[in-house]
Amino acid sequence: MNAFIEKKVHELYWDCDVNCARTMLICLGELFGVTYESQTLSAAVGLHGAGGYRAQCGLVEGSLMFAGVYLNGLGWEEERIVSACYRFAEAFTDAFGSLTCFNLRPGGFSPDDPPHRCEELTCRAVEFTYEFMKAL
Repeated sequence: MNAFIEKKVHELYWDCDVNCARTMLICLGELFGVTYESQTLSAAVGLHGAGGYRAQCGLVEGSLMFAGVYLNGLGWEEERIVSACYRFAEAFTDAFGSLTCFNLRPGGFSPDDPPHRCEELTCRAVEFTYEFMKAL
């Protein structure tokens, strides 16, 4: 599976210039066989640290959006989905140390940042989220 994730993340970042939140949605959708309405992916356009503000990480935002779509599709009630999202946030924080883009981005931020600096982190986050969702 790592090879699939690494290839897909690289393709989405470098060939398509897709942000981290949409990358999470697309990768997780493919892994779980979930398709989205175009509006769902459009809704994630600005979800990369709150439009670059460096707030909540797009990897988290995309994962939480996926959880809502996926778990709703499984017939879960909203309260149960909310609880799963809370547990995901706790587990993500435990595994990665934070939920914020500012804290998670390797090497921090500078005016001359290279593109797609979070590629390796994204691969780990996709795999983490995949395993978390499978265990629910």
